[in-house]
Amino acid sequence: QVQLVESGGGLVQAGGSLRLSCAVSGTFFTINAMNWYRLAPGKQRELVAHIISGGSSNYADSVKGRFTISRDNAKNTVYLQMNSLKPEDTAVYYCNVVGRSQMGGILSEYWGQGTQVTVSS
Repeated sequence: QVQLVESGGGLVQAGGSLRLSCAVSGTFFTINAMNWYRLAPGKQRELVAHIISGGSSNYADSVKGRFTISRDNAKNTVYLQMNSLKPEDTAVYYCNVVGRSQMGGILSEYWGQGTQVTVSS
C-alpha cells in the first residue's frame, strides 16, 4: 500500500516562506520522479516543480528563483521550499510520485491529499 502524506501548508504573508513536505510510505522498487503540482480556483492544475532520480530539477517559470524542490532518500520524503511568496501562489499543493513497486511492475502514479497554501497581502 503506497501512501503520500503532505504537510506544511498554511497562511503566510506576502514575502514569507513555507516548506512543504511529502512523506512517501510503502514498498517501491524505483522512484522515477517526484513532483509538486498546484491547483488554484478557476485555473488549471499546474506543475510547479519536478525532480528525477539523478537529482535534476525543473520549475515553472512563475516560481523559478523562489521555490526549491529537494528530497531526503533516507526518509523517502520530498520537500518544496517556498520563499518570497506572493498572493498568486495561493493554491492547494499536491505531491506526486511516479515509480514501480517491484521489478518489472507497472509504472504507476500516486497522489497525496493536498495541502492548502494561502498567501495574504
